[in-house]
Amino acid sequence: MASPTCLPRGALQIAAALLALCLAAPLAAKPSEQAARERLDAIGNEIQGASRRLSTTREAQAEASQGLRRVETALADTHRRLDTLQAERNTLGDEIISLEHRRDLLEAERTDQVAAINIQLDALYRLGRSPQLKLLLNQDDPARLDRLQHYLNQLARARNARLDELARLNTALGETRRDLEARGERLNALASELAARSSDLANQMRERAELVAELDGRYVSEQARLAELEQDRAHAERVLRQVQEELARLDRPPPSTAIEQTRGDLPWPVQGSVASRFRAGDGVHRNGILIQAAEGTPVRVVHAGRVVFADWMRGFGNLLIVDHGDQMMTLHAHLQHFGVQVGQAVSRGDVLGAVGNSGGHHRPALYFEVRRGGDPIDPQSWIATR
Repeated sequence: MASPTCLPRGALQIAAALLALCLAAPLAAKPSEQAARERLDAIGNEIQGASRRLSTTREAQAEASQGLRRVETALADTHRRLDTLQAERNTLGDEIISLEHRRDLLEAERTDQVAAINIQLDALYRLGRSPQLKLLLNQDDPARLDRLQHYLNQLARARNARLDELARLNTALGETRRDLEARGERLNALASELAARSSDLANQMRERAELVAELDGRYVSEQARLAELEQDRAHAERVLRQVQEELARLDRPPPSTAIEQTRGDLPWPVQGSVASRFRAGDGVHRNGILIQAAEGTPVRVVHAGRVVFADWMRGFGNLLIVDHGDQMMTLHAHLQHFGVQVGQAVSRGDVLGAVGNSGGHHRPALYFEVRRGGDPIDPQSWIATR
């Protein structure tokens, strides 16, 4: 029989309950040694069975957690691609409006040039055929001859200039029309890709909902769920220590950004209602504040720094860490997707990502931490009062 000291806590509790039942049994007749041994064997079997069930549950939870990581990472990629496509579509829309305006101006100018050429042609027509020959034959007034010749020369130059301008306008108008056609085709392609990505997003969100429900269903009690959250928080602490150690091993420490001087004046990373405060939250939310906001709301940098971590982490979902120098870091969790990359320098007000519910969270919110020397401190003592 397995030693109880090697068993999980849940199995020990079951063992204790079973032993209590044995001790509470009626003592009317002293059991034989064989009967006692059978009863102990049954208890051992129950303990081993409980241990196997708990082990299976943990493995299933780990499998579901990996599935959640996979689908939420795919969701983040889809959201990021959708944002890129939408931004490109907006840019193309603006370019098309500009090109259409340019086309209208070119067409109006072309119409004016055609009208001007028609006037010049009409003037030449009024002079009749071969006006130069008539001038040569009309030798009675040399001054009048000079004036008419000067007029004809000006008319010819003006006509040639108008024709050149009309040719230029025709070329520009053709290019504008081709640009409009190319952008229209690109816009149609973007619309098709957006539709496909939106379909992918809907499927991924359904898969995520199923995984979250599966994970929730594996917790036999609220206490078990909180215990799992504490494990997630302990795992995060280990990762944060590693980040802190890596920064400490740098040949040159991150430069100071004078963040100490901004205490009490930092902007909020996102506007929303505070769902849990420092040391009041459960599990992974204990060391910071949870700010509820609409999904997709931009999350902004509170102070200049450099991105040192951007990855999915159990319990936190998409987690992004900014190092501000002076041993100060800010953490941003449950992001829908990342808008920056590891190693990227960021300035106050830059967009880091968007509010989401990654990490199995049920409602969109931003979890925000401030750490000094690796230790969490109350974020609300650093950000501005509102």
